[in-house]
Amino acid sequence: MPSEKTLTETVPVTDWDSDSRNPHNWPTWKRAYHSVLPAVFGLVVTVGSSIYTSAVDDVKKAFHISDVAATVPFSLFLLGLGFGPMLAAPLSENFGRTSSYVISLPIYALFTLGAGFSHTFGALVACRFLAGIFASPPLVVGAGTIADIWKPEHRALTTTLFALCPFLGPALGPVMGGFAVAAKGWRWTQWIILFWAVFAYLLVLGMHETYKKIIVARASKKAGGHFTPPGPSGREAIILLFQVTLIRPIKMLYSEPIVIAWSLYIGFTFAVLYSFFAAFPYVYATVYGFDIQQIGLTFIPVAIGTVLGSITFIWIDQTIYQKRNAQWTAQGGTGRLPPEQRLYASMIGGCGLPIGLFWFAWTARPDIHWISPMIATVVIGWGNMCITMSGLLYLLDVYDALTGASAVAAASLLRYVLAAAFPLFVNPMYRNLGVGWATSVFAFISVALTPIPWVFYRWGLRLRSSSKVMAS
Repeated sequence: MPSEKTLTETVPVTDWDSDSRNPHNWPTWKRAYHSVLPAVFGLVVTVGSSIYTSAVDDVKKAFHISDVAATVPFSLFLLGLGFGPMLAAPLSENFGRTSSYVISLPIYALFTLGAGFSHTFGALVACRFLAGIFASPPLVVGAGTIADIWKPEHRALTTTLFALCPFLGPALGPVMGGFAVAAKGWRWTQWIILFWAVFAYLLVLGMHETYKKIIVARASKKAGGHFTPPGPSGREAIILLFQVTLIRPIKMLYSEPIVIAWSLYIGFTFAVLYSFFAAFPYVYATVYGFDIQQIGLTFIPVAIGTVLGSITFIWIDQTIYQKRNAQWTAQGGTGRLPPEQRLYASMIGGCGLPIGLFWFAWTARPDIHWISPMIATVVIGWGNMCITMSGLLYLLDVYDALTGASAVAAASLLRYVLAAAFPLFVNPMYRNLGVGWATSVFAFISVALTPIPWVFYRWGLRLRSSSKVMAS
């Protein structure tokens, strides 16, 4: 007689809501485990993005190139993270979430290995770009994994944990890279990434599939049947995926005012964050005479700020959004609250970002202690996180389901393109304008963008009603 486990594995899915294989019905510990893993994977790949910045001076000397050229491998890794989702989405759709991690992480590690062994600058540039492309699936698929596991009203905590990594990872990278380069040279920035990648890959081996379509298909196959998922399949499904991950996001970037505004705002804040990875070595070395190890430590305030931003967002969600959602439901409201209720964190965070930037701009001076600009960096990281989390959830709530994924993909694409571009000109800008005015340029732009969440909070319904995508 077959065991209970065998029966569970082979009986096809008939009632998904009550099926034990539905991730919503998993034990809490199992859902927590599968929610933490995407965050770990995101941390691994984003540490890989920024740890290279500690190696820029060594790379410049090793290959006899300029500052801007030595920054190119850093920028191209970010560009790979922006365009990699075009590969990640079809992998996830056809092979499942877990398979995407299993396939992408080893390839990411191999190109990182190639970057570490590069003896020409061209090889280093190519390997870093390809490593960035194959590093991106965990950042994209991780959001899908969390959506598979948790219902929308319960995702705020896990989504915040996952979203924290693209900010926390870059802040931790230079801390480790500074000590590695000082002790062992620039190639050790790549070996550290390998150690992290191996650790993440070992964690993947304990994962179970979370994507409903793949779970149902595998259950049907084990039971001797054949599962045909509803909707398009084969070539049509691939075309649809590319529409969602590339064609539709690009179209929304020039046709949807809501997406345009939030993509620019989120993209700018993200680009400022990555600009600091190129600017901090210049600022703290020229103004305060810090060495490479001390410069690495200057990124700790960024990490502190992002953690505080996450705590702020969770607190607002629990004390305001969830309570209002409960009142909304009790009063007979259908669905979720209006999307504008997601904007409180970005409204306060948007005020904090220019304050932090102006603070940093005019206190990073030899006659003022270095602790002052570092505290300003905490405020910048805090505002950055509040804006990004609030904006992304607003886009998801406005467009919902498939179109929401395209809106978020548009914001993600633009933020990585801008993050790749800004570091290439930030050092010449700081040399020509000085620390005060160069940082103030970013501050003035942030002031101009600050009204965005306030405008959407006041006139969001009207703007949503004029959306062509929502109307269709």
